[in-house]
Amino acid sequence: MAVIPKTKGGSPPLSAYDGRTVCLTTRHGKQRALALPFQRGLRVQLQLCEQDTDQLGTFSGEIPRLDDAAATCRAKALLGMQASGLTLGLASEASFGPHPAMPLLAVGQELLVFLDQERDLCVLEQRLEWRTNYSQQLLAADQQPDGWLRQVGFPSHAVIVRPATWTAELRPELLFKGLGSQVALRDALARCRAADPAGSVWLETDMRAHCNPTRMRSIRRLGLALVRRLQTACPACGSPGWGLLDTLPGLPCGDCGTTTTLTLSEIWGCPQCGARRDQPRRDGRLHADPGQCPWCNP
Repeated sequence: MAVIPKTKGGSPPLSAYDGRTVCLTTRHGKQRALALPFQRGLRVQLQLCEQDTDQLGTFSGEIPRLDDAAATCRAKALLGMQASGLTLGLASEASFGPHPAMPLLAVGQELLVFLDQERDLCVLEQRLEWRTNYSQQLLAADQQPDGWLRQVGFPSHAVIVRPATWTAELRPELLFKGLGSQVALRDALARCRAADPAGSVWLETDMRAHCNPTRMRSIRRLGLALVRRLQTACPACGSPGWGLLDTLPGLPCGDCGTTTTLTLSEIWGCPQCGARRDQPRRDGRLHADPGQCPWCNP
């Protein structure tokens, strides 16, 4: 368990957590993305707690995740809080896959949870992340991975390699994670080809934060959003955490007035007292483009 040093710079405004210590539960270096936003925005110090979060599930699939991403994220935060004895906790989780409406497009769902046991408060911030290098590739015996490796940003972004017929129960030693050099990759490919009956291998991007700079930047953006939310007090009860909870579709077409699936208004609320408020879109947009209308552009 390590204390992340305070950073230099101007003093941020006072917050509900001024001078407090927050337990950050991670094994994957997420303090590099989160320490500065939380220190500057909330005047808190993050205390790193490196618990075995793999027990809650892994991206590479050898340990399945049994709960949804939000429940897993909360469980991570609690692991660190129980180990450290701190009453404030922070943890991150994510899911990656094809977009439900556009299967050829990969997206990520990033989540960040802040727990305050003294207030019995759980604040969840999340974002749909389009900027991801998430990708998978089945490589036949006579194929080379060069094109795919360029696409996913190797070697700055690490990859995972296993035989195409691999299972965690039979050959756990043939799952190679965190590969970030040509030498390590060549060795892993050779061993996996030799172990597969057809010489085929399965490659995928390593989505753990310390192996994926693109994801680390996404976590930082989400951290900034969570800090802004914790800076905002509920207008009803004064608790920190007032922010966007959901959106309502129905923005009318600018030409014919037909409702579209675009956001019409936003629902803001408090995770503490349950107060809710409908608010206009923050960008002030009142109409949808006809190109996004199901009537004008069927």
